[in-house]
Amino acid sequence: MIPIPLRTTERLSATAVVTIALIVVNTCVFLFTTGDIDQVASQWGVVPDRLQIGTLFTSMFLHGGWLHLIFNMLYLWVFGRNVEDLIGPARFLLFYILCGLIAAVVHVIFNAHSVIPTIGASGAIAGVMGAFLVRFPRAKIITLAWIFFFVTTLEIPAPLLLIVWFAVQFFSGFGSLTENNYTGGGTAYFAHIGGFLAGMLLIRLFPPRQRFRAWYEE
Repeated sequence: MIPIPLRTTERLSATAVVTIALIVVNTCVFLFTTGDIDQVASQWGVVPDRLQIGTLFTSMFLHGGWLHLIFNMLYLWVFGRNVEDLIGPARFLLFYILCGLIAAVVHVIFNAHSVIPTIGASGAIAGVMGAFLVRFPRAKIITLAWIFFFVTTLEIPAPLLLIVWFAVQFFSGFGSLTENNYTGGGTAYFAHIGGFLAGMLLIRLFPPRQRFRAWYEE
């Protein structure tokens, strides 16, 4: 069974303008760079062995292919709207960027000698997922799942889905460090780990907006 999140069961009070804007910006950047992504990734992606500080930010808006973009934007759409609704658009944007920067720094720390460019919004989105786990522990995620030859939707408790996802990143990341001739290529597991933990911690600095407090604190 491979679950794909579609939406949460949590209510929304307003349009998630920043979440939508981030999806639009990421998509536009992808369409603009898709023809020469290798050169763009080398120049604007995070290369730990020759780190340029500005790339910690620019790398968040680059993607290597359609599946990379689609799955990142899907996860941002599913989890970002509720977090943005809870803390407000401006603070959500700040939160998102901070998580992305921390995720990139953690990736650099664990892959200090890698010469492979790392790109993608997944570190920032992992932070949003960590925040969702903290702020919406009773939520359920409507997921699309393949069970043998059947396709169906399931309601999966958010903590189960998110903790399993984090566990996969954690064990895959630390497991990769034991590989012979490991170069820091492939999936940026430590960006995911760093972003998720950063989101869990940073969200406590972004209290719910006034109109949510009575509902949230019950």
